[in-house]
Formats: sequence, C-alpha cells, structure tokens
Amino acid sequence: MAILSIRIIGDPVLRTVADPVTEFGPELAKLVADMTETMEDVDGAGLAAPQIGVSQRVFTYRIGGVEGHIINPVLENSEDFQPDEGEGCLSIPGLGFPVRRYRATRATGVDIHGNPVSVDAEGMLARCFQHETDHLDGILFTDRLEGEDRKAALRAIRNANYHAVTEQTTAKRATSVGSSFGGGSFGGA
Repeated sequence: MAILSIRIIGDPVLRTVADPVTEFGPELAKLVADMTETMEDVDGAGLAAPQIGVSQRVFTYRIGGVEGHIINPVLENSEDFQPDEGEGCLSIPGLGFPVRRYRATRATGVDIHGNPVSVDAEGMLARCFQHETDHLDGILFTDRLEGEDRKAALRAIRNANYHAVTEQTTAKRATSVGSSFGGGSFGGA
C-alpha cells in the first residue's frame, strides 16, 4: 500500500465528473487500499478518487467506527435536511463552512469484487457520503454554500496562496507519500 498525494483546489480533476468503474481486479483493490491508507494518514473522514488524481467513481470513508468503500455510488437522499454543520475538505486546506446536507441517505454501489453494497446513513456519515459523491461529480463543498458564507469562502480561496499551501501540504506529507500509479493516474485519468 502507498500513501498518495491529495490534489488541491485548482486541479482540473477536482472539477471533472469521474468515470464509472468498469474493471474489477488487483489494480482497483490496490487503489482502494491506497485511498484508505491515505485517508487514515491525514485523519480524513472520507476520500474520493479524484482527490488523488484518479477520475474513477470510488470513495472511502471512516466515520464513528464505520468504515469502508463504495464504487459507482448512487445516493437516495431523504427529503429533509440535517442542521447545517461545519464542513471542510482535504482538497481545500484550512477552509470550513456550514453546509446544508440531507438528513439521511442510502448509498448503493458495489465493492472491489463487484458485489452489491448498500449503506443507510444519517448525521455525519450521511454528510460524508454526500460530500464524497459530490467530488465524483466535480462538485466541491464550496459550491453548496449560499449568501455570505459563499462570498466569504470564495474570497478566502481568492486570497489564499494555494500554490504555497500546496507546497506546505506536500512537504508536511512528504515523509509518508508514495505512489505506485505513476503520478497518480489510474484508468486513463
């Protein structure tokens, strides 16, 4: 397994709709294992493949002792919303704002072997599933903000020197980062 570099806002892969996974085998299993290790290394709640430069519909998660991965996820959301809570993103370091998310969601998809997966979630787990699926659709949490929060987030992004943030983040993670994907590409990403 390897800890992979996390892409930072401004990288086009974060704004691209990810491709469905069609090939199941050792490369996919390694991708999921590397994503899980990377997510744990940075103490993340979830990690979507585009965040490591892989344009595939895969995410890993770990919330409150519940962990796993979902490939080609489809969400069925409740009609009601949970209270807005602060949300951040590994791809937008240092930025966090309250985001409106559905109270509950059912995530369906498959595992690394192509077996069906269905997980019912509420609270933070539901928030995580919605956040990670947004990544697979080229959506960042800042796109979900409204009003003054949206203005403040966009201003912070404009004013942030994300080139320097990327260098600092890369240097901080350099002791453990590695990749067997030749620059982070998988499946032609």
